[in-house]
Amino acid sequence: MTALPVDYRPDDGFGWDDAVRMWEDTDAPEGCKVEIIEGIVTVAPPPANAHNLTAARLQRLLYRTLPDEWEIVQTRGLSVPDSAGLYIPDLAVVPSTALEAPGNRIPAGEARLVVEITSRDNANHDRISKVHGYAQAGVELYLLLDPWHSGKPTATLFGEPEDSTYRVLDSVEFGRTLRIPEPFGLELDTGSFPAG
Repeated sequence: MTALPVDYRPDDGFGWDDAVRMWEDTDAPEGCKVEIIEGIVTVAPPPANAHNLTAARLQRLLYRTLPDEWEIVQTRGLSVPDSAGLYIPDLAVVPSTALEAPGNRIPAGEARLVVEITSRDNANHDRISKVHGYAQAGVELYLLLDPWHSGKPTATLFGEPEDSTYRVLDSVEFGRTLRIPEPFGLELDTGSFPAG
């Protein structure tokens, strides 16, 4: 991963709009993910096949539970300016109306569910920075699929955001079932996800 220092400091004249402009102007190779994490524009290489397979399998399951007025997106920027973040989650469930607005990003708080699948090189962003950012934005549910967790692939569901902190609703090793509550009502068999 390449990090381009942005140093988001509203008091020095370089603010959120400047960071977003740099994000929009970053010319990364096709397939790379460009995000702002804690005020730093980061460029991550395209994810591995196992990463994409996990996202595809989960997306197929989620489509079975969604009402027509909700969509699943993979490349939409979710902005969290209070955390100096603009994240591109692996999957996000958002209302269709959020996608009718012009532009390439929406406020993170509009998402009902955000899913991040860790990669070996950026796992700490998903485990720490994004947990805080999504909670601060008020994202109802954050599902962290972590095939690199201490040698034991783990799925953790965070919810009930309050004061920029989530409560862990459930955490299981891959191979066990994790329940995603209503409006999804999904019993997620994590055994279908590749480990690493």
